Amino acid sequence: MFKLRVVQAEYGDCLILEFGTSSNPRYILVDGGPPHIYKKHLRGELGKIRDKGGKLDLAIVSHVDNDHIIGLQDLMADLREQRANDLNEVVAIDGLWHNAFSQTIGTDNDIEARINTLLSHSGVAAHTMSATGMVVEGVKEGNQLKLAAATLGIPVNAEFPDGLILAGEAPKSFAFGNLTLHIVGPTEKNLEDLKKKWLDWLEANEDRIASGDPYVAAMADRSIPNLSSIMLLAESQGKKVLLTGDGRGDHLLQGLEQADLLDPEGNLHVDVLKLPHHGSDRNVTKKFFKSVTADKYVISANGKDGNPDLASLIWIVDTARAQGRSIDILVTNETSSTQKLVEEYDPQEYGYRLKVMKKGSNSMTLKIAT
Repeated sequence: MFKLRVVQAEYGDCLILEFGTSSNPRYILVDGGPPHIYKKHLRGELGKIRDKGGKLDLAIVSHVDNDHIIGLQDLMADLREQRANDLNEVVAIDGLWHNAFSQTIGTDNDIEARINTLLSHSGVAAHTMSATGMVVEGVKEGNQLKLAAATLGIPVNAEFPDGLILAGEAPKSFAFGNLTLHIVGPTEKNLEDLKKKWLDWLEANEDRIASGDPYVAAMADRSIPNLSSIMLLAESQGKKVLLTGDGRGDHLLQGLEQADLLDPEGNLHVDVLKLPHHGSDRNVTKKFFKSVTADKYVISANGKDGNPDLASLIWIVDTARAQGRSIDILVTNETSSTQKLVEEYDPQEYGYRLKVMKKGSNSMTLKIAT
């Protein structure tokens, strides 16, 4: 058995891998979505797992943007309260995979200290960044999650001797029963490149943001470097699911090559591809979709920030048609771009099916292997 449960996360990500056997299912949670998703959608899904006698073998935070991490913070807070009041806990968690900012971008430099100073001494900037769900706030949120896990006795990155989840380091893959997780990102080069981008961003913006001008803070925020995502290839019963967080397509291809997961032509076909960064065309190219192909494409987005971009959707259906592949595109919400895709690129002519999660549903489930 191999399934992917896509939880309604609006503009964020929240996914549950289900594997093992029908009589003994096992579960891994990947990301928790933005604010309010835990109470609205995720808590009920986790309660179902508990009621079946299950637990989470692992919870994974792909990166510390608030549209991925807040639901996991809310879960940890719920567990702490339930434990303190001797209540039935929503779900047991055996381990957490989470790269804190200090482990990835903030090593051997003063980046984290400068960001913390920016947040603590610039009231306007901090308010603006928090209100818009800024990546900068994720520095604090990531540290809080790590502390919460420690308080609950949940091991963090226990499988990694150096405490850092990094592609290219031995071991490259981890078995959880009949499921194997291959680490394909971030690579060490990704992190070095991102450190430079953060330093460049701070040099260009911190003085202006510290001035307290909300317009300057908001504009600077739009170009802030994204954190490097943990990217995974999940494999079970000969089927493959590629989980990409908010990673960049070129970084993903580098990690797949480094992990020896590409064919001799530099390509990979998977059963399910979760699109990077909610289908943003800033993270992928048409060339990426020619190299990484799938039977099913999953997009978690609700139109916020223009996601999914129409260009990304067109690249998917154009490439599949040129390669003679029939595909499914599964989205958590109907948006203007998905509507326009159907209007301008006839599904029957282009050989694709667009499926939208039913309104009011907590999740939709993709059955990958029986």
